[in-house]
Amino acid sequence: MTTPAQIASPENLAERLRAVGYLADEGLSTALYCATRLPQPLLLEGEAGVGKTQAAKSLAQILDTPLIRLQCFEGLDSAEALYEWNYPRQLLSIRAGEASGNSVAETDLFSRDYLIARPLLAALEHPGPNPAVLLIDEVDRADEEFEAFLLELLAENTVTIPELGTLRATHPPLVILTSNRTRDLHDALKRRCLYHWIDYPDLAQATEIVRMRVPEASPKLAEQIAAAVSRLRELDVQKPPGVAEAIDWLLAAQLLNVQSLTADTVESTIGSVLKYREDLDSAKAKGFSWVAGG
Repeated sequence: MTTPAQIASPENLAERLRAVGYLADEGLSTALYCATRLPQPLLLEGEAGVGKTQAAKSLAQILDTPLIRLQCFEGLDSAEALYEWNYPRQLLSIRAGEASGNSVAETDLFSRDYLIARPLLAALEHPGPNPAVLLIDEVDRADEEFEAFLLELLAENTVTIPELGTLRATHPPLVILTSNRTRDLHDALKRRCLYHWIDYPDLAQATEIVRMRVPEASPKLAEQIAAAVSRLRELDVQKPPGVAEAIDWLLAAQLLNVQSLTADTVESTIGSVLKYREDLDSAKAKGFSWVAGG
């Protein structure tokens, strides 16, 4: 098992990430290295599909520790993210006690046996030996109220449950937050975090990434698809495709035994990379042969 202390440098971390199929440049490997050694969360921002979530997954993999993921959404509240009481089980216990003539004390109903740990509490209570990697995904989709709650919890690594008291993390989690910048995050949260922006990779790096993720595909097809995705980002599309879409496209092309990108093969497989009708129309208007590089 690799511990955070055994990761000697950003370069060493980059090598370990590459070994599990994740290609990180110097800036990202440095940010992740700092996150493993400093008591600060890491905020990763960038367009969808550039590898923010995969960075957290790969870090958990090399540390052989659980990845605990909290997917944020509008209206998310602390109960859904932290803990809640198992009300159906409490009700069953009350009814069972009534049926047997034994009353159930309130303190028994609000004991640990009836507590459901959600991602934040599960990450704080992870027993180790390595800390869990807590991925707070798309934090920009949550409300500002939840953002403020999150800031306090991450600062203290503790949570107070009125019925049980204060619980403190013995192995504070390595926290990675991601944002697609659908809204600006509060300055207070950003000040609490390390920060790194993940940009779209250049063609050579994108080709290497998709080849690492789909090693059985032909190098020629991987390069063609990486180049085609780069060209599609030049169009005025609602959702510019990233590396994730390039990997999906390569997997679909391989499944269909596509040997090379042509206008015809682009037309039959482009649904793997463009997901809006308007974007498909834009690619069609530009020409599928142009997308294929012809």
